[in-house]
This record gives sequence, structure tokens and C-alpha cells, in this order.
Amino acid sequence: MKKALSKKNLWDKTPQPFRAMLGKGLGISHPKWLLGKSFRKNCTFVDNTQYWPEEFLRAYQLNKLRKILKLAFEKSKFYRSIFDSAGFHPEDIKTLENINLLPTIEKQAVIENLSDMCTKDIRAIDVDYGSTGGTGGKPLSFYMNADRSPTEYGYLVASWERAGYKLGMPMAVLRGRTVSSDRNGLHHEYDPILRHHYYSNFHMSDENMARYLEHITTIGTCFLHVYPSSVAALARFILRNGTNTPKNIKGIIAESEIVYPEQRQMIEEVFGCRCFSCYGQSEKLILAAGCEQNNDYHVWPTYGYFELLDDDGNPITTPGQRGEIVGTGFINTVMPFIRYRTSDWATYVGSCCEACGRKHTIIRDIRGHRIQEVLITADGSEISWTALNMHDDTFIHVRQFQFVQETPGQAVLRIVPTDGFEKDDADRIQRNLGRKLDSQLAFTIELVEAIPLSARGKAIYVDQRIQQEKRNSLKSEGDI
Repeated sequence: MKKALSKKNLWDKTPQPFRAMLGKGLGISHPKWLLGKSFRKNCTFVDNTQYWPEEFLRAYQLNKLRKILKLAFEKSKFYRSIFDSAGFHPEDIKTLENINLLPTIEKQAVIENLSDMCTKDIRAIDVDYGSTGGTGGKPLSFYMNADRSPTEYGYLVASWERAGYKLGMPMAVLRGRTVSSDRNGLHHEYDPILRHHYYSNFHMSDENMARYLEHITTIGTCFLHVYPSSVAALARFILRNGTNTPKNIKGIIAESEIVYPEQRQMIEEVFGCRCFSCYGQSEKLILAAGCEQNNDYHVWPTYGYFELLDDDGNPITTPGQRGEIVGTGFINTVMPFIRYRTSDWATYVGSCCEACGRKHTIIRDIRGHRIQEVLITADGSEISWTALNMHDDTFIHVRQFQFVQETPGQAVLRIVPTDGFEKDDADRIQRNLGRKLDSQLAFTIELVEAIPLSARGKAIYVDQRIQQEKRNSLKSEGDI
């Protein structure tokens, strides 16, 4: 069955020249109208509920939990088995705390029970396929609602507004998108609906970064939407070359990687504006965003149900204590994730922010598998492995993967294949990653039986063997 494309997917697959042509007319309308009725409805909901009192929020969460548990019990073979084994029925949920009657699940359970977790036929036209690298380097595939984007984007916009962003403001984006070069050789594309200017963070040479910054000065008052590693590279370039920082950048939204305190400080000092960050997952479980007044993360209670558990699986309620983030998503009803262990850890701060008044769970110091690891191009530029973490079927027949690099501009991609791995899979990996890398880095594929984890059991996505001194010398040679 050939699937129909959602409006978002159809727009994303529209060739850039056609988008540019359509943009001449679309640019006249405000994005809130172009993004549709569902988006506007969710924006209103988010605005109206984010300051709800705690009892309203708990009642809403309990209702959403009951619905997602009932759906999973009735429609998912995997969850029906899990519930039966636990002697659990959705009607047993009388309070939010009753969720602990169910066991938690981990990524391996998802990998092994992909189709059985779903509540409907994955071939349906309103179902999308997605994937993420996953903890331990094991690619994680999943399915989700094709109509999820208006809901999710409404939460993102509401989060970004805390940093001063307003829908319709231009954004300069450096987040792993494959961006072709224009007729002037600039890696830049423009989305007239979102008013996003995309630049390639796969081409972060000094020459290209200078051109990016120069172009950004022409797009008007804007925000940067970036990987932390991308904006850090820009900041280091500015410091290294004494380049003027664009004065039209009013804020920075850094996501998908850890933002370290020292890194945040450097970025804010260089750009002279706030570096704001959010935390979430491709699986649509939990979304947390910084506060207007500080850098602590506030967990959106209407997006999903958040738990922070200690090593024994007990909920953490003591400020200063660390635990693993466990989530039950409300958005994805095609493939529910219920009490899903993210392998991300955070410190509990409290349940109410005195600075802003929101009755949201507060966390900080999020750490886990999103550790910034980079590949080095021949000229010393850095490419974040996060940008190579393809969110499609590129790694569908791969159990684990790891880049090993000993020489700038060259790397080996180690792969632990599944039984279904064939030459076509290797060709697809070479083609898809090669398109993103665009000759910046060459790699060969090596099939292996296993990839060792770190001493603490974490995946090493890039076994980087090029010493920092060598990286610095490459940059110095490029400056001559």
C-alpha cells in the first residue's frame, strides 16, 4: 500500500527550487495560519494550561494515562502480555502513583517487539516510521502518528517563547539537515513557511562559517536554532579569527546535545545573548524546557508523564538527588511508550518554580547518551555524530554502530549487523551518510561481531583517536 504524505512530510519532500518558488506567495501569510488549525488549537491549549494549579495538572495527567493504558491494553499485543504478567488492568489506575504497578521497559524490549507494540496497522496512511541511534549504539526503530507535528511544534514554540522568540521571526538553523549549496556555493536553504534559514553543519570550515555569519546578518532580527556543538564551533571561529558577531541574533536555542556550563558561558559571552536549551526524545515521551529566569529544565506535564527513578526503581522526590528519566508519552498513540527508560539521568530540583510560578517538575544537569562526540575533517573542522544519526531507515538492519577515526578526513564505520543485513543495506548507508558528509569525510564500513562499551556501560559512538594537539595544528595550518 502506498502511503499518502502528511502536509509536513509532503512539504519536506518538495524540492528546494519549488519551495523557493512557492515561498514568494507563502511568505506573505503569518506562519500560524500556514501551519493550520490543529497547530493554532494546540498553541491555545498550551498557553492556557502551562500555569494550571497542581491539582488540575494531576487530573489531566491521570486522564491521559488512563486513555493510553486502555488503548495499549486493548490494541497492543506486547502491552497486553506485559499487563497480564503484572496482573494489571487499566482500571487499576486510581492515582498517578499507581503507574508503578507496571514494570518499566528498555530499548531492547522495543527492538525485539516492534510490531507487537503498535496499536494499529503500521501500513496505514496515518502512520510514520522513525528511528534514533539509541543507547548502546543500537538503532531504535518506532512508529508514530503522522499528524503529531502540529501538537509537538506548538509545545516547542511555547518553550522557545521563554527565550524571547516569537513565531514568525527568522531562524538560522544548524542542526544536521542536508543542505545543498546554492549557485554562489553557499550551503543555504530557506523554508518560507517556518521562515527558517538552514545552513550545513557538515561544512563547518572557517571559510563556510564566515559565509554563514555574513549571510545571517542579512536575514533580520533572528534566533539561532542549533546543536550545541555547532554553535560552539561558530563561537570558537569568532574567537579565533576576531570576526564580528552578527548583532541581529537575539537568542540561541540549543537542543539535541548536552549543553555544558562552560560551553554555555563561552557561547553567551561571544554572541552576547542567552543560550536557551530544551530536552526531549524522538520517541515523543518527555519535553522539558529552560525557564525564563534560569537554566533549569521545566518538564511539560501535558506532553507526557515524567518519572525520575533511583537505582532501585523508586521515585525521587528529594532535591539534589539524581535518577534516570522514565517517560510515558501522550502524543504517540500508534506505538505507545509506557514507563520507558531513557538512559538519561538528571538531578531533581523541585515541583514548583518560584521564579516563574509554573507547577512543573524541575530538573537540571541532564546527562546520558547524548554525549558530544565529533569526527574531524581534513581541515580540522568538527562534525557532531548527532548530525549523522539518521532518523529514517538508514540503520534499519544494524544492531550497533561506531565511528573509529585515526586520520583527519577519514573514518571507519563499524557495524554490528542483524541477520537481515545485505549489500543493499551497506550501499544505503554509504549513500545516505555520504550525501550528508558531502566529501568532507570519507568512510569505509567494517562489519564486526560486537562493539565494546565504556567501563560504565555506555556506548562510544565515536572512538576518536586524533589527539587534540593534532586538531589544533590543523586549524592553525588552515589559518595561514
